[in-house]
Amino acid sequence: MRPHTHPHKPSHVFDRGAEWDALSAFVSRPLPHAMLGIVSGRRRMGKTYLLRALVEQLGGFYFGATAATEAESLRQFGAALADHAGSPAPFSFATWDDAISYLFGLAGPRHADAPLLVVIDEFPYLAKTAPELPSLIQREIDRFQIDESWMRLLLCGSAMSVMGGLLASTAPLRGRAQMELVVRPFGYRAAADFWGVAETPALAARLHAVVGGTPAYRRQFLGDDVPGSLEEFDDWICRTVLSPFSPLFREARYLLAEEADIRDTALYHSVLAAVAQGNTTRGGIAGYIGRKSVDISHPLHVLEDSHLLAREADIFRAGKSQYRITEPLINFYEAVMRPAWARLESGQAAEVWAQSAERFAAQVAGPHFEAVCREYLLGPGRSLLGPALGEVGCGVVTDPAARRQIQVDAAVVEPGSGGRRPAVHLLGEAKWGTVMGLSHLERLARARELLAGRGMDTGQCRLACFSAAGFSDALRGEAARGGDGVLLIGVDELYGGAVPAAPR
Repeated sequence: MRPHTHPHKPSHVFDRGAEWDALSAFVSRPLPHAMLGIVSGRRRMGKTYLLRALVEQLGGFYFGATAATEAESLRQFGAALADHAGSPAPFSFATWDDAISYLFGLAGPRHADAPLLVVIDEFPYLAKTAPELPSLIQREIDRFQIDESWMRLLLCGSAMSVMGGLLASTAPLRGRAQMELVVRPFGYRAAADFWGVAETPALAARLHAVVGGTPAYRRQFLGDDVPGSLEEFDDWICRTVLSPFSPLFREARYLLAEEADIRDTALYHSVLAAVAQGNTTRGGIAGYIGRKSVDISHPLHVLEDSHLLAREADIFRAGKSQYRITEPLINFYEAVMRPAWARLESGQAAEVWAQSAERFAAQVAGPHFEAVCREYLLGPGRSLLGPALGEVGCGVVTDPAARRQIQVDAAVVEPGSGGRRPAVHLLGEAKWGTVMGLSHLERLARARELLAGRGMDTGQCRLACFSAAGFSDALRGEAARGGDGVLLIGVDELYGGAVPAAPR
């Protein structure tokens, strides 16, 4: 059996090299057995665009489900399958049992030289009206682990909680999938390239803090309306995100309403608003919305499953964690738009935006900048640490003598093993609108001293100051002298500029 060749990624598919390679490897694997893949990701991420490109390359069958009754969905499926097969009349299936059996029957031995790629997009729509579908697919997958089959079935969907449940616990498809791919937003550097603002890091950082890395927002939503310079950003945000005539204006609301497991949207908006206002612990969120901590467990879990909220463990304190909104547009909506919704609907975007500068910096750009700094350490900034490995995160270091807590926005910590102490490789502080000085460096040095006192290895720990506003001359002088392996990282460095290596 000759290996099947991998299809080349079309030039019109931006980035997504890793995702394309994973999909290509899945489809091209030369095994004569049916294979199942699960593709998920929030709406607007370009999943359909990516999968349609793959289907076009391989001549496969694509079916995009819609919100419809079971009977109508069956008719749509039969019509699409007939069109794929070149039949002049639509196929008629009485049940999904008949449809799935027929579909798998198409991928017999005659496909040995070219596996049959089948994509069923928006699968949650079908499973809602025909809950037996996962079991029917399981039966066929199990059958064609014995009989020869060249079926390569991809189930795709945007309802994250539903798609995640397909392979969970006692679900029928548990253990049947050979691939599980989550299509995520573009990273901050790829997003800057996609929007064409990579050469203006200060603009790229602001843009990403509002619209993140969602591909659909540039072309489908805004028709390539992109701010041409940092000076144009204010006008751009008023005519796009803050304008009631723009598709982005209500997008944050739609993102929440589209999740299948979310019923009481008011409660979920309150939870997100609490986090956007800086109440990032479970107790803080509960206090903000007037509920007991135990009463918000379900909405927190649903928001996590929907990939709209992330719980980040404190890297220094076991059992402690904080929540962060993962979708920048939702965070921007909760912090800036929702409190002034009536004014925005009446066309007062310029006035609202002018009065939101402090709120934007503190509740949107600042926390987002911290997350970008951690993303930097996970990617291009890894080179700053040499061969050192470790978990990237954030946390709090308690200073009992001063009766204060030191917030560390970005840290790299390697867990101890085999009698070796945990090692701290980097401690960093990130500031969006503050020129950083020696006091920030001293705070990091104190945190390092405290961690050493707790038995952690800090001998190779570097101190990093991340700032979007710049650094004082005194701090630059200290870094130039190479003391403590100090790193100064601004937006230019985050977006590709070289970071001077401090002597060790």
